[in-house]
Amino acid sequence: MNVKKFTAATSREALRKVRDALGPDAVILSNRPVDGVVEILALDNDDVASLAAPAPGSDMAQPQPRLDLNAFEPEAPSFTNRRAAATAATPEQIYAARRAPQTDDFAAEPVYATRRAAQPLPEERDFAAEHSYANRRAPQPEPAFDMAAMTSMMSAAIAQAKESAAQEMSGMMSELRAMRGMMETQLAEMSWGGTQQREPQKAAVLREMLAAGFSASLSRYLIDKMPANKDAAEAMRWIKTVLARNLTTMADEDNLLDKGGVFALVGPTGVGKTTTTAKLAARCVMRHGPEKLALITTDAYRIGGHEQLRIYGKILGVMVHSVKDEADLRIALKELKNKHTVLIDTIGMSQRDQMVTEQVAMLTGAGADVKRLLCLNATSTNETLAEVVRAYQGSGLHGCIMTKLDEAASIGNVLDVVIRQKLNLHYISNGQRVPEDLHLADRAMLVDRAFRGRRDGANQYEDADLPLMMAGTGNVHKDESLREVRFG
Repeated sequence: MNVKKFTAATSREALRKVRDALGPDAVILSNRPVDGVVEILALDNDDVASLAAPAPGSDMAQPQPRLDLNAFEPEAPSFTNRRAAATAATPEQIYAARRAPQTDDFAAEPVYATRRAAQPLPEERDFAAEHSYANRRAPQPEPAFDMAAMTSMMSAAIAQAKESAAQEMSGMMSELRAMRGMMETQLAEMSWGGTQQREPQKAAVLREMLAAGFSASLSRYLIDKMPANKDAAEAMRWIKTVLARNLTTMADEDNLLDKGGVFALVGPTGVGKTTTTAKLAARCVMRHGPEKLALITTDAYRIGGHEQLRIYGKILGVMVHSVKDEADLRIALKELKNKHTVLIDTIGMSQRDQMVTEQVAMLTGAGADVKRLLCLNATSTNETLAEVVRAYQGSGLHGCIMTKLDEAASIGNVLDVVIRQKLNLHYISNGQRVPEDLHLADRAMLVDRAFRGRRDGANQYEDADLPLMMAGTGNVHKDESLREVRFG
């Protein structure tokens, strides 16, 4: 027997292979899927015919001998013969036999008794032979049904299906987001290219804002809202007015110095917190005297960090207290509750350090209303300043102080973050002198300083570069930080 196997991707292809190899009369033995393909076992029709006919020379091929019925000796009459014999008797004979007395002579036994005697006794019958087919056809007992195992299997199958569906959905959503971002980028680039050709004054304003350090998203948002039919000079005046209107500053420091309270200066390392604390302390001493002021430092990590503040305190005649943790800070604030103003100089750390959260929690849980003032380095980029604000935001900042103004080439980056994060700008620090180099924030001056310092840098952006820079601002009108910008 020559059984051949055929495999293909589908049943139709597999049957085609069988027909090509064995002909249309081939016999299909099995058809089943195996490892992602269809497997067919087939046999040639000639091989089937050879199986049906016995092989020459075998016992099955030899002629069977014929039976000679005369060679057998007569046996006892069968049940059928007995029935025939009983039927041949006349009714009178049957009645006489039944009425005759019973004897031990089995030859004279009535026909009815003979028929009854011909049946074997129940214990003599072969019940195994009689009930063998019934026993084979009888239904077999089913195995016990385990409901708990079935429920567990179903739960596992459902969980696996959900996980697979979630993975497929996540992949599909990622592809859709990537496709959407690509389309938004291309549409934003095309849109700005058309705007640049129709209104060239907007391109000039955009170059000025980018050179001043403002972000592309804020610049694009303001330019889109700018009224039409304005020349370059009028457009720049409108931009400066809108920026100044949305820049929140402290108009009078009396609200800070006269009201008093507990203030903590926070920020990254090297931003100038200790020097700014000394400048604020000098202003408080000049207004209320040294007895109304107290200084606290938590900078026990930096070598000589608390010594610098102690030197300033000695010059001002103010006691400096050093604390290590929240418990010490609670005790110090409780002892200094009769002071008009308490300034806390905190340890500087990176905005990506997890200790920032612990520091914010320590100041929040100090048992007093500690107002946090964030020091922003004017020399940092937009992205860095945005990270700093998010890290030190906590439950809310009381305000911010711009430091290192004298070292910054452009300050549009700081103004951009202050506007978008809705911060209250209190002071500006532009040097190391105490207390001369600390000034109240003037928003009109700051906006003018931002554009005046980088007026020549606007020429570094070519018209061909502007569409590429605007390509990432396709969803600028969906930015939550820009929705509260005031234009009038």
